[in-house]
Parts: sequence; C-alpha cells; structure tokens
Amino acid sequence: MSDVRAESDSDLKKPLSFVGSTKSAARLPRSMPTENPLAESGDAPPKNPSPATPCGREPGPKRLLALSLLALGIVYGDIGTSPLYALRECFHGPHAMPLNQANIYGVLSLIFWTLVIVVTLKYQLYVIHFDNRGEGGILALLGLIGTTRRRHTLVKATLVALGVFGAALLYGDGMITPAISVLSAVEGLEVATPFFRPYIVPITIMVLVGLFAIQRRGTAGVGIIFGPVALLWFTTLAIFGIRGILWHPSVVLALNPVHAVTFFMNNGVPGFFVLGAVFLVATGGEAMYADLGHFGSRPIQIDWFLIVAPALMLQYLGQGALLIENPSAATNPFYLLAPKWALYPLVILATCATIIASQAMISGAFSLTRQAIQLGYLPRMEIIHTSSAEIGQIYMPTVNWTLMIATIALVIGFGSVSAIAGAYGVAVSTTMLITTILAYVVARELRGWSRIVAGLVSVGFLVGDVAFLVANYAKIAAGGWFPLLIAVIVFTIMTTWLRGREILTGKLREGALSTEMFIQSLRIRPPVRVPGTAVFMHRNPEAVPSSLLHSLKHYKALHRNVILLTLLTEEVAHIADEERFTIEDLGEGIHRLKARYGYMEDIDVPALMERAAAAGLPAPPMDTTYFLGRETLIVTRRPSGMMQWREKLFASMMRNAETAARFFRLPPNRVVELGAQIEF
Repeated sequence: MSDVRAESDSDLKKPLSFVGSTKSAARLPRSMPTENPLAESGDAPPKNPSPATPCGREPGPKRLLALSLLALGIVYGDIGTSPLYALRECFHGPHAMPLNQANIYGVLSLIFWTLVIVVTLKYQLYVIHFDNRGEGGILALLGLIGTTRRRHTLVKATLVALGVFGAALLYGDGMITPAISVLSAVEGLEVATPFFRPYIVPITIMVLVGLFAIQRRGTAGVGIIFGPVALLWFTTLAIFGIRGILWHPSVVLALNPVHAVTFFMNNGVPGFFVLGAVFLVATGGEAMYADLGHFGSRPIQIDWFLIVAPALMLQYLGQGALLIENPSAATNPFYLLAPKWALYPLVILATCATIIASQAMISGAFSLTRQAIQLGYLPRMEIIHTSSAEIGQIYMPTVNWTLMIATIALVIGFGSVSAIAGAYGVAVSTTMLITTILAYVVARELRGWSRIVAGLVSVGFLVGDVAFLVANYAKIAAGGWFPLLIAVIVFTIMTTWLRGREILTGKLREGALSTEMFIQSLRIRPPVRVPGTAVFMHRNPEAVPSSLLHSLKHYKALHRNVILLTLLTEEVAHIADEERFTIEDLGEGIHRLKARYGYMEDIDVPALMERAAAAGLPAPPMDTTYFLGRETLIVTRRPSGMMQWREKLFASMMRNAETAARFFRLPPNRVVELGAQIEF
C-alpha cells in the first residue's frame, strides 16, 4: 500500500510498502534520464524532468520500421475501426441529418478538420511531446504535474482530481470500444444476407467471450500478426475509398472548410449536435499519447501521416461519394461501399481489426490499473505475467472479467451499433478536455512556455474540446450516462482509497518511534540477538515499523542483521538503475534500505535484495526472513475525515487487496505477518 499523498505539498515522494508496478523495460522501452532525478540528499523529483526518447537513443531504420508496423495495430486499432460506424451515425443515428449533397459535403469537411485539429495538431504535434520520461497518457501528465512545487495546494488538488477523473473515464471507454467495434463488424453479415439478422448479437457475444477468455494466455503469440493485419485493413480502407471517390470525384471538394461553416449556417442547432457523431472519427486519438512509451513518437507519427490518416480520409470520402450516388446506402455505407463478392471476406477482416482494437483497449485497461495501483489510487490486485520473455505482458483477472461482463451487458442492453453510439464519445471527449487543461500546466511550469503562447494554444484546442463535449453530452439520455456512471464509480473508489491511505498513514505515524531513539535504546538495553537477517517493510523511512516493535515484544529477541526496507514510487515513469537504491548503516546491525521505482516499473523485492547484497548489504537469500505488517481496520463512529460509508468501502478494499507477499514475489516460506487492529 502506498502512502499516496505526502504530509506537505512539497514532499512529492510516495512511500510504498505494499504496492508495486509490473511494467518492465521489456514491454516499455526504458528512457534514460538526462539528469539525476533523485539526488541522495534530496527527496523530490526534478522540477523539470527532461523528455527522453524510449530506449535512450533513436532507433535505426530497421528497428523504426518494425516499431511502426507494431504500432499500426496497437495504437491505431480504435481509430482505425471508426469508418465502420462514424459516417453512418451522422445520417442514420439519433441526430441524423437530411441526406443531400450539401450536408454530405459539410459532414465530410467536419470529419476532415476534426482529424486535422484534434488528432494531428493536438495529439501528434502538441501533447505527444509532454512525456514523463518517455511515457504518455493522462496519468503521465498527472505525474508531471505532481513534480511542480509552485502551484497552490488547492489548485494542485483540483488538477489531481481532474486527472484521476479523466483516468476513471477511460474504463467506461474500455467497456464500450469492444462492444461497438465487434458489433459493427458482425453487422456486416446482415448486409450480406438477412438470414444472419437474429444471430448478430449472439455471434458478437461469442466473439467477445473468446476475446476475453484468451487474455490469461497472453497475446505474445498473436501480437506479432497485429501489425500486418492492421496494414491490410488500412490498405483495404484506402482501396475501397478510392473506388467510391471514382464514382463522384468532386467529393474531394468537401475538404474545403467553407463547407463545414455552410453546414452550420444551414442546419443551426441540429447541425451542431451532429458533432457528437462526427467525434466518433477521433475516439482513438488519446491512445496515440497513451501508447507513447511502447513505441516512441516517431513510429506513431510515421504511421499516422503515411498510412492511417490518408487511408481514413479516403475511406470517408468514398463513403460520402456513395451516399451522393445512393442515399439508401446510409444504413451501412462501409459495407455497401464494397463489391458484393468482397462482403464475407470484409466481415472477417473487419472482425479481426475490431478484435485488435478491443485487445488494445483491454491491455490499456490492465496498464492503467497497474499505474493507478503504483501511484496509490487503487488497492493491490492480482497481476499475472503472461510471458517469461516480456515481463510487461500482464493479465489482471479482476479487470478482465469486469470488462467482459460490462461489455456483454452493453451488447445485450443496447442491441445495435446505433444505440451504443449514443454512449460512445462522452467519456473520450471529457478526457480530451482534461488532457488539454493538464497539458497547459505542463507547458507553462515544466516546459517553460510563456503564458501567452501556452494560453493561445490551449484556448484554441479548448474551443473544439468544449464543442464536442457539449454535443456528446446531448447523448446522455440515449446512453451517454453509462460511461459517466462507470467513471463516477471508479473515481469514488480511487479517491476513497487515496484518502483512506492518507488517514491510515497518519494514524500509524501517531506515536511512531524514530529510528534514532530505537538505536539508542538498543545500546542501553541490548536484546538477545539471533542469527540471520530480518527484513521489515514499512512506509515511513524515518520511523521504526510497528512489525519490528511487535516482533521484539513477542519474541524477546532481535536478528543479528535487521534491514528496514522502504519502497518509494516516484511520479516519473522510470528510475535509472544506478539510482535504484541507497543503503544506510544505522549501527547495531541495523541498515536502512530505500529503493526507488517509477510508476511503470516492476517491484521484485527478492531481486532487489540480491542487488543490495552484491552492494554489501548482509542479506543472504537463504538466511533472510521478511516481516510484514497487516492492519485490520475497525470502523467506528468517531470522525476520521471520511463519511462512514466510505470508511466501510475502504476497509473492504483493505481486506480484499492482494497480499503483499504475493504482490512483491516474496518466498512464501520466508514471510512472517504481524497483525494490528486500528480503529478507523
């Protein structure tokens, strides 16, 4: 568990004794710091962490090509499947526009400029540069903001709350993406023949069950084909798009922004609300930033500018040309754009593409949960490594089955892509707005941008963010309530755990004995010393762990060598190996070991102890015992700083959290747990 918030705003470290991360450099290339982030005499990360490229150096041409191919499947799966339903919802959804050439041109113009402004300018050229030691995503931004010292406590707390809520919103998105993507692909069977109409939902559920069932086995075997399949998918999008454009070549004139302006002038308020459907073309934009640590910025940008953006726009223009020639095709322009002989192969390819997109979202949910645990926003959960070669490939049963149940419930409850589309976009548009706000703070305080430049850029993006947000929130009654409900639940869980850990840590610090006083008492009244090494894990590096005091009280003896181990999670993605740990000899056979980790790194205590032993710490593996404290909370009516229902929720999470011994991979036959009851 992590001491997730320091006692003062300037103390930015998060002491941790029972929480760890499972992300490793094997999955996420490590970025090498360009400056010492944690001087031995200081506790805070650097004020201006320097951005670094993954792997510490620019990849060669072959490596860049391989990374680009891999990124094509993982990064662009979500946005790449948007042509299955995005344009259709503009003319066939709840806010459908009348089908005429002016409206088609206007919607196509809106789609093009959405891809340009939101995806290209905002994410590809702006936000992507705000990395946290090579890592991206909203929690990476949150970590960067945590390194700022000048900001007022209330303002920083508000920004943290926004970031946590933005992260919570991504869980709702992770439930909707597999549902809408797979269902939209399978609906192609209905286009081929009405025979499949009653079986669309059952087939979709079968695909989803199979997708979630294979997560335990890992994706190492099939992951290698994601890139080639995605390349085939985008090639197919481009070819069929060109086929449609040839029917009505003048459709390319829709790229002129004048058509977008004219569209709003002609359609007024109904035209504005169609932005909720237009936004579906950009719903995968956040993934480009979130997956930054996997590939670096160059492969992601190469894919977008050379493959993804051209293929998507050709496909949308082709669908628009089809609607001009055949307005009745609005029921499913994606499949009706293809020749009849290609329908069944296209359904298979689309299903594969949507599985890839869904897999990326599921893996992203695992990664997001792991980061939240490491940063102290969630309790420990079981994490299973699915690859011995790539430690970063993980499986989290609790997250996996929760996502599966929610996704299948969405498919059954909504029943069609058009219905689910009403729920889609609300979470992503809110997250994008929060990203813009957090990026402004990072640009000003960590990148040194002037207030005018950072303000103008942020306001420019906020205009679009707010417009899309309002248009999407008009869909709340039609299903948009679902991701918001999920976000509120997750946000409540996160903030309850965060606040509960603060209160519990404060209670544990009350009356805590300092190490100096403890050492002095040992010199005055030395206890019986027994052979061996005892490792006591604790949160506060300046105090004696209660498990040590309880052990000494009950056993009337102390091991010859005692190690006080504190694991610290910094608000940076990675810590360089040479800065991993410090050892301090306190005297009387007692040593203090502090180990530092980034929130994207594994914590393996036995491996850490081996490295510390090689550095001179007396910790032979076969002669070392680990002592852990286990707190049992007793909820009382006394005020603690939280409402009683939140106290009960926190106590429940404490009881059901993964055990520290398993989480830190401690040898089971060398672990001793000493319990304590705490009134809460």
